[in-house]
Amino acid sequence: MMSSIPASYKDLDRDELDRAIIRAAIMAELDAINMYKEMAQLARNKDLRKILHDIAREEKTHVGEFQALLIHLDEEQFNELKVGQREVDEKLDM
Repeated sequence: MMSSIPASYKDLDRDELDRAIIRAAIMAELDAINMYKEMAQLARNKDLRKILHDIAREEKTHVGEFQALLIHLDEEQFNELKVGQREVDEKLDM
């Protein structure tokens, strides 16, 4: 299932609009990863499977780029990411 991008950004200020665009781009990249991996599972040709897996891996790099930029532009996102990491560490006894 593909994500849908919110249609209305008219009430956002310029900085929040940029952050919303980044979040939409992350959604698109995650959808692409899932799509390429699903295609690879269906493909009969091993070369095609190999290329699809490679492209999915490249999409993960794009997610990382957008996440890094979002963290740079959104202090709250950065702080909540740290909180989330601590919660996972606690639950997994890390």
